[in-house]
Amino acid sequence: MDFSDTHLHGLAKEVAAIVIAQKLMVVTAESCTGGWIAKTLTDLPGSSGWFDTGVVTYSYQAKEALLGVNPRTLERTGAVSEETALEMVSGALARFGAGVAVAVTGIAGPSGGTVEKPVGTVWISWKRRGGYGRAQLFHFPGDREAVRRQTVAAALTGLRQTLTE
Repeated sequence: MDFSDTHLHGLAKEVAAIVIAQKLMVVTAESCTGGWIAKTLTDLPGSSGWFDTGVVTYSYQAKEALLGVNPRTLERTGAVSEETALEMVSGALARFGAGVAVAVTGIAGPSGGTVEKPVGTVWISWKRRGGYGRAQLFHFPGDREAVRRQTVAAALTGLRQTLTE
């Protein structure tokens, strides 16, 4: 699979075309990608017409304050979990004026992994306003850069799918 800048740019262009056609705005809620999804989308000229905001939340406190993630969820399941990813994407839509959102939380490495959640473990969630969120677990191979690139590609691919379902 291709995770080059060219491929990511192509995915972003596909997402942008669909978002524009549907007259929606996009919001991103990112942890392990550090804003890379938002950067990829806003690299496109004219993105201010369809990109609402991007939120980078690494700490529990930021996830709670900016996205409304329940502290009990973080205590019970941790930041890298299906529940947290779904609360992140729902919180992004609740707090901002977008029509569709993507959220990512994971362990890009090289440290931070455990036996239960090794480096490369990433949860991505997508949701349209008024719809149900969905989340998917990924286990990406490689170093920090590779995990993050694959996460951006999967996030944009899932966003495209969410927009066309």
